[in-house]
Amino acid sequence: MSGIIRFSKGSQELRYLCDSDRELCKLINLIGEYELSLDINYFEALVKKIISQQLSVKAASTICNRVISLCGNINPDVILRIPESDLREAGVSKLKISYIKGLSLKIVSGELDLSKLPSKEDSEVIYLLTDIKGIGQWTAEMFLIFSLGRPNILSMGDVGLKRAFQWLYQKESGNLKISDYYEIWNPYNTIASLYLWEAVNRDYVIKFSSIDEL
Repeated sequence: MSGIIRFSKGSQELRYLCDSDRELCKLINLIGEYELSLDINYFEALVKKIISQQLSVKAASTICNRVISLCGNINPDVILRIPESDLREAGVSKLKISYIKGLSLKIVSGELDLSKLPSKEDSEVIYLLTDIKGIGQWTAEMFLIFSLGRPNILSMGDVGLKRAFQWLYQKESGNLKISDYYEIWNPYNTIASLYLWEAVNRDYVIKFSSIDEL
């Protein structure tokens, strides 16, 4: 599987979303072509997601980089060999250490085979991953998007997505219903989400009261 997915202005996905949603189309035209580099080292991706839970982007990046330096190559065998004290010194919490070591044990024992996940349906991937302690719905959804490149994932509980949605559609927080848009964006909910996240990443949501100011 290719590690890069590109959406150009004339692509089928973007044309479909523009035809379906006028407001989203404004954002798509503003941002233009989008390129997503998939994290195809599945184990490392999951470890990073677990470490990043409930942390700021900056703090998560710092700790993940320390763990990478500590491990060299993040794989289940290495994680199991590294003393908990070293991981704690790198900034990983005791609870998260238990999660990533538990994940490692499942893989080493053969209970979980990450290489088989690309051939499974979205719902089955979520089921298999959320069965692992420390991996919830959000983490499984992020794995589907950023590692498997699935095109129709809408993470309705994602805080950043909610912020961007509220900004783009000028919705009050009490009236936020991202779920209402699932069928509008279907079968390209992932692509819609990526463009909404990009509005946050580029600080549009902070700097401008609405997309019409841009």
